Amino acid sequence: MNGGGIAFVRAAGDHFTVGRRHGEARRAALRAFLDDGLCRLNHVMPARVSMDTLRPTVDAYREAISSATPGLAEEIRGLAYGAGIDPDEAVLLQLRREIMGYLKVGAAAECTTYARVGSAGTGDSVLAQTIDLNGNLDDQVGVLDVTVTGARHRTLVLSFAGLLGYLGLNGAGLAVGLNLVLGGEWRPGLPPYLAIRHLLDTASSVDEAITVLRGLRLASSRSITVCDQEKAAWVEVLGDEMRVVEAAQSMHTNHVLHPDLVPYDEINIFARNSSVRRLDACASGLAGLPHPATVEEHFALLSTEPIRVPDEGDIRRERTVAAVVMLPGRGELHLRPGDPSHSRTHVFSLS
Repeated sequence: MNGGGIAFVRAAGDHFTVGRRHGEARRAALRAFLDDGLCRLNHVMPARVSMDTLRPTVDAYREAISSATPGLAEEIRGLAYGAGIDPDEAVLLQLRREIMGYLKVGAAAECTTYARVGSAGTGDSVLAQTIDLNGNLDDQVGVLDVTVTGARHRTLVLSFAGLLGYLGLNGAGLAVGLNLVLGGEWRPGLPPYLAIRHLLDTASSVDEAITVLRGLRLASSRSITVCDQEKAAWVEVLGDEMRVVEAAQSMHTNHVLHPDLVPYDEINIFARNSSVRRLDACASGLAGLPHPATVEEHFALLSTEPIRVPDEGDIRRERTVAAVVMLPGRGELHLRPGDPSHSRTHVFSLS
């Protein structure tokens, strides 16, 4: 456990061994989280669910995960073994967002992300974002430092409550972040959080990451931001449709931006208004930010409203539960857990 209350797990070996080590380190915490309203799903969803009612869904996703990323399926099996939990529970931990699905009314915030490409040879590229979630998940934040036998890269992954992936960077100098967008069919497939971990394990550049993404059938819609020392891009995925926009400075919130996909955006008007405000604030803030800027200058931007979403005291409402500034060229993940305007910066490094 990091001194700031951040769960930190370093693991090396084959996928099963990495999962087992992760599970052993988080055994008590994962059991408590699963017992808390079934990983808090029953605190945030309109209708109660149970492990029994979810097993057919879990089985369908397990099959899709095993087909797309057999190594990560083994790692989930190792997680269950190490944590002493039911294998179905270990899969469920990867599926919380897909189980929640999306409502045409409700959600108002789900992350603000931006990337800037640095000058050649400086290591100054940056990918930064807030993480806006419901469920009061700031007490579940963790960092995984993973070296898998046979994988191309060592990775640093931000994780919540047993997730094998969420966002992060790898030793090749690639960083990956994400935003929720709403649209397309949500179906059994590879959850985007696991897809991001797969990218970090296998891709060395923005171009390679986009190629890998094109070969995956994602379970749910997302915008995924990728950044290396030469290029940044966001990739919108709605069902089987995927669009890519490259830019030296890339920004995304939660409404669909690519004109081909805008007609299929299902974000509700209240969430869209929030998303537009945050995107405008991000653009304005970046315009006033030095290039390159310091990590703390980036956190200052991430800590301002409306980019930072405050706690309204309702577990069902999204709020900022963490913020990260990643420097992929330096192999550094800087993290502020909880409300970034009130927490200190923790540094995790591959060096």
